[in-house]
Amino acid sequence: MFAFNLLNSPRTIKTPSSSPSSLPPPQTYFVSCALSSPSPSPPSSREEAISQARTSLSTTLQKPLNNPLPSLPTRKLKKQKQPRFRVEIPLLDDSPTSLAQLAGELFSDVLIIKKGSKPPCILILWPSPALLQCAHQVFDAMPSSVVNSDVASVIPEQLGSADFVVFSAPERAQLEEIRAITNALYPKPAILFNPKWAFEEEKDFGGGLGSFVGSFDVVYSFMGLEVRGILSKRKGVVLRFVKDGVLSGEGWVVMVEEEGEQKKKGEMRVVSRFKKRPSIGEVESVLYNLMAANSPVTKSVKFLRDLASNVVTGKKPKQSFPGIKAATKESPNNRRFMYLEN
Repeated sequence: MFAFNLLNSPRTIKTPSSSPSSLPPPQTYFVSCALSSPSPSPPSSREEAISQARTSLSTTLQKPLNNPLPSLPTRKLKKQKQPRFRVEIPLLDDSPTSLAQLAGELFSDVLIIKKGSKPPCILILWPSPALLQCAHQVFDAMPSSVVNSDVASVIPEQLGSADFVVFSAPERAQLEEIRAITNALYPKPAILFNPKWAFEEEKDFGGGLGSFVGSFDVVYSFMGLEVRGILSKRKGVVLRFVKDGVLSGEGWVVMVEEEGEQKKKGEMRVVSRFKKRPSIGEVESVLYNLMAANSPVTKSVKFLRDLASNVVTGKKPKQSFPGIKAATKESPNNRRFMYLEN
């Protein structure tokens, strides 16, 4: 039996930490692959994930903040696309305090070199008064140029004075308001940070909201994986990490720990690349093929089928894994599993 566990955090077991929002203890990963293009390294700790996300934001925001688009199109220049970005950092604990702490660590220290002497003014909009209150407590204790408000209470003056706006932990029910605020913000950048809905839900958004959410380019995202075999269990990750501000230059990678003789502590390799964000079904298919191809059971089944086919027909059939059934279900902890039984 193979089980694929797609997690909201890079590890299955939650270990105690000093902060409820901490990722698991640091673990070093060494990327090893034979592909020509360099592969990003998955974060080994909460601090490294925040650092990688900062890098993505600072490089992608550099150009639009220093070379802003004209607010009104001209005869020679059509209306340009508004810079819209998306950042996703998984949390073991998504309580208001944890979310506010994560946002504080990420946005209070984003290094953006902007023309002029003043640092960029960041407006963070929260989905509820409770989250806004936690945000005030966090940001009041650290020096920053961040202004906090909530989606329902934001005023035009706040939008006018901000260099860019962050929608932190936005909820699906607020998408109409978020779209209106984003349109009013044009041509300034807008960022979705840790949206509360799942990527798979977006295809069902009506009223053009699916297209609106899809207009936000993911600059940083990772999702933890666990691949369970009959006798083994391996960690993996789905990752996109835009490091140099060029969105077209970075795709999505699925990485899994090495095993067998090639296995080293924490070593991971790229098993698949995608130009667009893969669905859970596509990731499961990659892991299914990876585990089935390496299974002694399926290897012997394929050998027997190939041998029998060659004797009877003289032709070799297409590769398949007979006798394996797939079923999916949700775990009590809201983790998605895929079970493959022979």
